[in-house]
Amino acid sequence: MTTIHTDLDLPRPLTARLARAEDHLALRHLWLLFRHEMSGYSSTLPFADGTFRSEWLDAALRSDPGWCAWILTAGVHPVGFALVRDADQPVRILNSFFVVAGVRRGGIGLQFARAVLSEYPGEWGVAYQERNRVAGGFWSRVTAGCDRS
Repeated sequence: MTTIHTDLDLPRPLTARLARAEDHLALRHLWLLFRHEMSGYSSTLPFADGTFRSEWLDAALRSDPGWCAWILTAGVHPVGFALVRDADQPVRILNSFFVVAGVRRGGIGLQFARAVLSEYPGEWGVAYQERNRVAGGFWSRVTAGCDRS
């Protein structure tokens, strides 16, 4: 578990940790927000029931080999998640990453991303929509602070 520091007026503690079974419902709700946001870059429509594809989330929640889910919380409030795939491989992939809009711009996402990356030393790849220029800038800032040795 990692404590995240911010000057924003948020419930405390602000923590990043591996998700547990009791986090699954919150992660499913956050997933819908994430996929909705990503639909602006992929033109993906929700299914008839209003959900989006979730096989990556499902793999992480089942703890399929190489998959894990992280959750970011502000007190009792879930405010972000990260899905890692190939965690058991020489090159890990940050497959999905999301922080709710209400806590963005305070350095929280940067700290969260670095907390996840630091738990698995070595080489990483990051999956993001190249059309999302804000994400490209964000990941450049994240990797600027990482040891590349």
